Amino acid sequence: MSMSETLELVSANRSFGGWHKRYRHYSRALDCDMVFAVYLPPQAENERVPLLWWLSGLTCNDENFMQKAGAHRIAAELGVAIVCPDTSPRGTELPGEHESYDLGSGAGFYVNATQAPWKSNYRMYDYVIEELPSVVRQHFPVNGRESISGHSMGGHGALILALRHPGRFRSVSAFAPIVNPMNCPWGQKAFTSYLGDDQSRWRQYDACELVANGASRQRLFIDQGEADQFLDEQLMPERLEAVCEEHDHPLTLRRQPGYDHSYFFIASFIEEHLRYHADHLMKR
Repeated sequence: MSMSETLELVSANRSFGGWHKRYRHYSRALDCDMVFAVYLPPQAENERVPLLWWLSGLTCNDENFMQKAGAHRIAAELGVAIVCPDTSPRGTELPGEHESYDLGSGAGFYVNATQAPWKSNYRMYDYVIEELPSVVRQHFPVNGRESISGHSMGGHGALILALRHPGRFRSVSAFAPIVNPMNCPWGQKAFTSYLGDDQSRWRQYDACELVANGASRQRLFIDQGEADQFLDEQLMPERLEAVCEEHDHPLTLRRQPGYDHSYFFIASFIEEHLRYHADHLMKR
């Protein structure tokens, strides 16, 4: 059976002259059915367009960003497609999968789990970097130029994917990312469950560690709200700032007074991020 026979349209909505569509497909990496969203700008009807990957945060799925961020208007103007995957496998009914918001369902952390019971399904890293891109390239009019962005847990995902794959993404940005998951409660809980107690396995999924190891020289563009309720305990952008300064890694970190962790924050600055990515995506 070909890929085209396994891609099921869930919904389609006209938006700013383009289309917001949701699709269901079977994921081999995750061994379950997954839903993802794609925004195709009006330009995609006549030509292949560049693509921005958006990775969402804890408790989110493919719908939050597409409905709340206000990104479609600018993406339509710029001629940029957006793909938003889900944040974890769904429907696997593993023990402990639904007991807390920061582990299991809605909390895949964009890693490949190595520990039971998670290891057979929770392989979001492979899903986002390999499997879903293959599906998208086969089915949609994209031109091979890609950038990546995300929020919170998804900001963590965007940073590690870009740092670990130099040259894959034209640009990377993040809103309120978890930059040092090895040393914050969210990350420690998820990494212990998914990867086990051996912290050498954790380092490949930590932006601070990847910068320190010289994984990439790509500029990181980050917005962080100063009124974010998770700033001091979970996000700690000063740690990434320090390691980037120590290793002379290019970083633009903007602290935004009064903004919290919500989609109001993302919606306030998404236009700047989209234009930043478009500048990189349109270069020959």
